[in-house]
Amino acid sequence: MAAMQARAFAETGFGVLQIDLFGCGDSDGEFSHARWDIWKQDLFLAWNWLENRTDVPISLWGLRLGALLALDFARNWEKPIDKIILWQPVINGTSFLNQFLRLRMANEMLADGSAKTTGTSMLRDSLANGQVLEVAGYELVSSLTDAIDSLRVAELAVGKSIVHWFEIVAEPRRPMAPAGTNAINQWKRNGIDPHVHLVPCPPFWATQEIAECPELISATLAAIAATAP
Repeated sequence: MAAMQARAFAETGFGVLQIDLFGCGDSDGEFSHARWDIWKQDLFLAWNWLENRTDVPISLWGLRLGALLALDFARNWEKPIDKIILWQPVINGTSFLNQFLRLRMANEMLADGSAKTTGTSMLRDSLANGQVLEVAGYELVSSLTDAIDSLRVAELAVGKSIVHWFEIVAEPRRPMAPAGTNAINQWKRNGIDPHVHLVPCPPFWATQEIAECPELISATLAAIAATAP
């Protein structure tokens, strides 16, 4: 989906720099060495790379946890950010991490018929004691998970840029989930009113098979065009 959206942006005249963060994809380093601050530094380097090659406004675009990374970077970035595009941003870092840790328990049950761990608290204790946990092929360490735990999208509101928040819903006219609605309401209480777009399509980031959502791509293009200078 990210590649499809990048191509769609390019076809309409937008340049896109799609990066692999440290320890991810084809980038250097192991995931166990990844840190939230290193990922923010990656955005800093990517921004400077773009700034040295173009004089047009620069925007940020992130999916799920990447959306929180974009917001966390933007709130302390002094340079103007034209737009921030959020695809299904994680609402609560603790809940997100708990869901991820449950994958470890599910894999144990599939392998042995029963989980060796009795809950996410046991896994969290292992992380706190300095152990490396392998979950779905990723080696987690507390230096990264502690940072993710502290993230709340409601606390990462950015008022100096146009923000497009895209939320996936199960079917047309289905409202946003309460957690997302509460976060946006907190933004509004702080005087920040993002552009919210509800798009019906499957949760492509969580499906076992590759899933596509052309509606999200067209909705993103339309939203960016509508707020173009």
